[in-house]
Amino acid sequence: MQLDFQKASDGLIPAIVQDATTNVVLMLGYVNEEALAKTKAEGIVTFYSRSKQRLWTKGETSGNFLYVENIQQDCDGDTLLIKARPAGPVCHTGADTCFNENNQGQAGWLNHLKAVIHDRKQHPAESSYTAKLFAKGTNKVAQKVGEEAVELVIEAMGTNDELFREEAADLLFHYLVLLEDRGIDFDEIITVLRARHGGKS
Repeated sequence: MQLDFQKASDGLIPAIVQDATTNVVLMLGYVNEEALAKTKAEGIVTFYSRSKQRLWTKGETSGNFLYVENIQQDCDGDTLLIKARPAGPVCHTGADTCFNENNQGQAGWLNHLKAVIHDRKQHPAESSYTAKLFAKGTNKVAQKVGEEAVELVIEAMGTNDELFREEAADLLFHYLVLLEDRGIDFDEIITVLRARHGGKS
């Protein structure tokens, strides 16, 4: 990184923190060289508190740490973008973000579901429906995806939105199971989609 802390006001550079999964902006803080070094070394966001006049690790009191995924600088080298995974609400008011925006899972929750499906494959249990699917082999898993797709199409022709949502959820779940069975991560599919759209999200 080509950061010049000497040119920054009081040796502090603004750091925007963004949720690495949802892309929602969580908060803005300031870092000096020491805070940035600590953040990189520990993988947890540490700022320099202007009010406390000391290093301040976000979550040191609440336990709602910000776990670093990536750190980037802007084109002028005077602002940082930190992509992180929040361990809980970010704002001291209890809100998800310091801008009072909702940052609850949404599509990002699929990462949790992916992890559960992966665990069922690695550590099968007799009571697990997902583990039983894996045990039947790829052909059965693929067949199940086809069945769910047909059921979704049928519901799409009707007017019952609740049943349509249920079938859509079933199809998505079994699709993720099929990807896991084939050893392909959902992110690889997203990469293909993004490439088709010129890298635009």
